[in-house]
Amino acid sequence: MELNRDATPTVLSAEAAEVLAAVPLIEAYFRRSNVKMSEALSAVFAEHGLTARHGAVLAQLVVAAPLAVGELARVLGVSLSTASELVSDLARSGIAVRREDPQNRRRTLVELADVYLDDVRELVAGRAEPLVAALAELSPRDREGFANGLRAWAAQIRT
Repeated sequence: MELNRDATPTVLSAEAAEVLAAVPLIEAYFRRSNVKMSEALSAVFAEHGLTARHGAVLAQLVVAAPLAVGELARVLGVSLSTASELVSDLARSGIAVRREDPQNRRRTLVELADVYLDDVRELVAGRAEPLVAALAELSPRDREGFANGLRAWAAQIRT
């Protein structure tokens, strides 16, 4: 059941219910993905107590680095202090590097350390394989619609 903006319960359409049914499957895939980390990355995660939350930061850094800590917070939907803590953990582990933004000295930029860049890219690409395979089955128009739908959903979640 979904609530509309005035909090009056409404019944989901069949289409919305079908799409919503896939969400737990996707969440479970990412929670228990069988994609193996490299031995080096796995060792660093274990040694420093890094978790899936740290992995979410790494995925963002593969796609759009360098990122400001504030941008990471916005994209991940967490507070600035939480994003800063995650980045600090990753920096202490050596997986990520922080540096001052040369354009704005008050901002801190984060990117992957060169030594782990290939390992993290491989991990993110491996976890994305089912999505890439599904997108390959769609027409360009359907891929665009799918991407637009995900962006719209993400925007609603952030509000």
